[in-house]
Amino acid sequence: MRVILVALAIIVFLIVSLPVYFILWIVGKFDPKAKARISQKIIAKAFRFVLFLAGTKWTVIGLENVPKDEAVLYAANHRGFADIPIGYITLPTPTGFVAKKEITKVPIFSWWMKNMNCLFLDRENMKESLKVILQGIEYIKEGHSIFIMPEGTRNQGEGLLPFKEGSLKMAEKTGCAIIPVALSNTDAVFERQKPWVKKAHVIIHYGKPIYPAQLPKEERKFLGAKVQKIIEEMLVEDKHLV
Repeated sequence: MRVILVALAIIVFLIVSLPVYFILWIVGKFDPKAKARISQKIIAKAFRFVLFLAGTKWTVIGLENVPKDEAVLYAANHRGFADIPIGYITLPTPTGFVAKKEITKVPIFSWWMKNMNCLFLDRENMKESLKVILQGIEYIKEGHSIFIMPEGTRNQGEGLLPFKEGSLKMAEKTGCAIIPVALSNTDAVFERQKPWVKKAHVIIHYGKPIYPAQLPKEERKFLGAKVQKIIEEMLVEDKHLV
């Protein structure tokens, strides 16, 4: 029953939101930041409703660690489809996710993602991946945060996959803070019992900001490994809450 309600809610939103999307498209011609900000508020409300129908409850930890007056690079582990919805209903400032290129094939939903300055990564094309990183750098310089998942794919096993060092270049090149984000149990919403949707309690934990320029040279060289270790410690810390 839940999977039917969730599917219907998503379909209805995508259809009903079309006129609003086109209005915001026009707004974006004059004020791109307003377009991104308003789009994110709409999407956050839609995700909140969908997660309610899915029976998902969430706990947010460490939101006070996120600077509200500057763009940052969020770096998180990747557990399931619920990662992005949980992110958007808790993020305090305008943020674009880095998602796989295949999502661009999903009509309407991908349009809304583009409205929020999301980036689409072709993992098989290094040249295109570099363009995505460069575009992310520009967004951060313009004051728009970026959310990445350096594992590169969903990982429902124990531990984390190695973080891709190149994904953190956006912070190194802009000097922005990296916010480690630990996501726990998001795969319990769908992946563990697909094609069904079941009740779940998920945790999103925002860690303290890391400014690459303030780190010793050796730690900057292996920044991905450092962030990965911090997230692993956060996941262990949160395990009893799930």
